[in-house]
Amino acid sequence: MAAAKVVFVNRYFAPDQSATSRLVTDLASRLAGRGIAVCVITSRQRYEDPGAALPPRETIGGVHVYRVDSATRGRSRLGGRALDYLTFHAAASVELLRRVSQGDVIVAKTDPPLISVTASYVARWKGVALVNWLQDIFPEVAEALTPDLLPRVLARPLIAARDRSLRRAALNIVLSAGMRERLIARGVAPARIKVVPNWADTSAITPRPAADTLTRRRHALAARFVLGYSGNLGRAHDFDTLLGAARLLRSEPRFAFLITGAGARAEALKQAVAAEGLDSFVFQPFQPAAMLGDSLAAADVHLVSLLPALEGLIVPSKVYGVLAAGRPTIFVGDPDGEIAHLLRDHDCGVVVRTGDSAQLAAQLRALSDAPAHVERMGTRARELALQRYTAEHAVAEWLGVLTDIAPAAMRRTQPALAAARYT
Repeated sequence: MAAAKVVFVNRYFAPDQSATSRLVTDLASRLAGRGIAVCVITSRQRYEDPGAALPPRETIGGVHVYRVDSATRGRSRLGGRALDYLTFHAAASVELLRRVSQGDVIVAKTDPPLISVTASYVARWKGVALVNWLQDIFPEVAEALTPDLLPRVLARPLIAARDRSLRRAALNIVLSAGMRERLIARGVAPARIKVVPNWADTSAITPRPAADTLTRRRHALAARFVLGYSGNLGRAHDFDTLLGAARLLRSEPRFAFLITGAGARAEALKQAVAAEGLDSFVFQPFQPAAMLGDSLAAADVHLVSLLPALEGLIVPSKVYGVLAAGRPTIFVGDPDGEIAHLLRDHDCGVVVRTGDSAQLAAQLRALSDAPAHVERMGTRARELALQRYTAEHAVAEWLGVLTDIAPAAMRRTQPALAAARYT
């Protein structure tokens, strides 16, 4: 009989992706590095390259990767995205049935949406444990962004199926207390919910002088006060407040805005910047893992945003990389939200209410005029990252969870990979 294993299912698996896509790569590789049998069922796409046609089979860092074919319409149109999701659900369910066996545990991460439903049926059929790893709560996120997007006749059965999959799971991993309360309100037993925050690789992302970074030199940002944004530019994030602040700071060339990433709102932001002649903006794509630390360190402070309606449904994972880089965060969102409380409680950032561009501009001026204060906040940010949000903390939590749920899958089946990147 084959050794029991941990089987991840997620639409993307590659280190050079958005923050949440990197997480499954990181966790799976770290488990494999400890001698645990791990495989991943994923697509052949990259986050911003649906036509990438990645190899159908490969081994990365000790992880056996099985890539399934699915539609490749991309993320720009809702209909195409839905087709991509549906075809991945179908192909992934077939591959799960083929790969999963007695003693295994399935870890279903919420990309694509509602993958917990597909994974739940497979887990019940094969008699294995299911852990749902919720990065967001869908379809509530979609409803918050676009009210009445889903007709009630469709939304009700989708939510009912989603709730059943969460209630039947051995455990649901959520990112915050707010997400935990949302699940409890949907009838999920508290004992089946555990809060495990996301993390950053604090060994790869470290504080370093901004002036020493290749990114700052490459974009000629010397002697400027740089506000960075790194990650998905999605519909859950606010950029109008940033644009308003950039307009107010137009005549102050000391400020620059370094935007790293891509997403549903990236093109609109670029068009608005071009239309208004805001030459203080610099755009670059998602950076490879080897350059991420340099890119984050190139900014003096970083912007993190979340629409207030999405509190408790999403936690912006980009904040952990900012903490690891030893940079203060400017959070644009709900002043009573979870990220806002985190920054205030640890004095490692400032909070601006969504829509208050004047306050954002004022905060940038104040921070630019107080480099010692910025440095102190950055030091506290790094300390917080090391105390709470390291990969080692997260892996320890996951090892405990998976050992309790599926002890057979957590027995070492191979020597620890001493040369693995993730340790």
